[in-house]
Amino acid sequence: MCGNGFQSFLVQMQNKGSDEVERLRTKFLSVWHNVKYSWALKSKTSFSRNSPVLLLGKCYHFKAEDDDSPTEACHDPFDEDVMGNVEAFRKDFASRVWLTYREEFPPLPGSSLTSDCGWGCMLRAGQMMLAQALILHFLGRDWTWSGALALQPLDTETWTTTAAKRLVASLEASLQGSPGPSDHGSPPAHFAQAPGSAEEADAHLKDMYHRTLVSWFGDSPSAQLGLHRLVRLGLTMGKQAGDWYGPAVVAHILKKAVEEAMDPGLAGITAYVSQDCTVYSADVIDSHRAPRSGQIDQPLSASTLPDNRAVIILVPVRLGGEKTNPDYFNFAKSILSLEYCIGIIGGKPKQACYFVGFQDDSLIYMDPHYCQSFVDVSTSDFPLQSYHCPSPKKMPFSKMDPSCTIGFYSRSVQDYERIRQELSKVLQPSAKEKYPAFTFVQGHGRDYDLSAGLTPEKREWPFIRDPRRTVTTAGDFVLL
Repeated sequence: MCGNGFQSFLVQMQNKGSDEVERLRTKFLSVWHNVKYSWALKSKTSFSRNSPVLLLGKCYHFKAEDDDSPTEACHDPFDEDVMGNVEAFRKDFASRVWLTYREEFPPLPGSSLTSDCGWGCMLRAGQMMLAQALILHFLGRDWTWSGALALQPLDTETWTTTAAKRLVASLEASLQGSPGPSDHGSPPAHFAQAPGSAEEADAHLKDMYHRTLVSWFGDSPSAQLGLHRLVRLGLTMGKQAGDWYGPAVVAHILKKAVEEAMDPGLAGITAYVSQDCTVYSADVIDSHRAPRSGQIDQPLSASTLPDNRAVIILVPVRLGGEKTNPDYFNFAKSILSLEYCIGIIGGKPKQACYFVGFQDDSLIYMDPHYCQSFVDVSTSDFPLQSYHCPSPKKMPFSKMDPSCTIGFYSRSVQDYERIRQELSKVLQPSAKEKYPAFTFVQGHGRDYDLSAGLTPEKREWPFIRDPRRTVTTAGDFVLL
């Protein structure tokens, strides 16, 4: 629709009530974003044959062992003529849970929005990082989805044509006063005993874990970790549906979402957010040991004892001033080389993404800027294909926004002690860096509540020191 046509459309709506105009305006902007983000697909990503690829702690080589060619030519990793670990990388990447913009879901809390296109990318990136933590918790780092290699490459023309048709249909439905989507209920319990051999039963059980995990991120008010739940928690921090969320605020929203989740399957895991770029070891250990009141572990969370929960450790940091300091590039590579790292949420300025690996001087990421239709995850056989991405993307480290949140998964107190020791070595500043990105400190830190009378700046950057605090911490945050 051209500019003059849009103005005429708005003029025609003046005869309707103000509520109707606002509803139609919201609908129009939503479907316009749907069309816009259906154009976002680009050509295939190129990877070097001569450099290793790191993906959340796993290393892949695309060069065959008997290939002595010194060339540095780049190839698409999914082309048949590229040998090495291509298929293994493809399956591993496509097995990560991909959460993107969606449309036509029930209205979000405190608004009439039925799509997060154009503003929800950081929440989606946070969901993807949380999903990776749950994969480690229930399935382990070696798990891959059986349907990963069957995913078809995303077709720009097909999706754009579909989005254009949806634009017309949605506007027509709005003008005719068609009702919006309704809540389709809560995710079901999926754990029926599988028949057959022990191997078949194990594969079936893992498939059920996978499906249930994805259902927790469904776009309905009842989904434990869905967008509706995250937006509702964001309201307590002064964030509205349609606002832009920063990586630090999202870290705190994710923490609350995990803590408040009522599904018994999530009783064996909790989350911790560092304060002032400092991880307080006693607080993390307490999180491991303290049972969640009112919840009882079920078979899904049998990997942890009731008094020994797993902990998702989230560390908001800023790796430079206006731009990411190049001295931190190697640090980011070291972090993404660890299997217990669940990735980094950040991106380009005002454009969030989920970083999962790297090759040479480029980050590998999953992009939430792709609009897909609402999926009813309350059904026992809802399609999983749209929750997995067949196409990795790359971005130079130099374009990375300095504001980000790093995530780790710790299964037990013993696991945390190992992680702390290993990360403390990684965090040792070089002569160039001078200051570590974050630090570990023994003891407890004071509780930090984003909603308790903080300025907008402190809501966005909870690791900036609060002048009211009297506790002295080591390794204060310094902009380089």
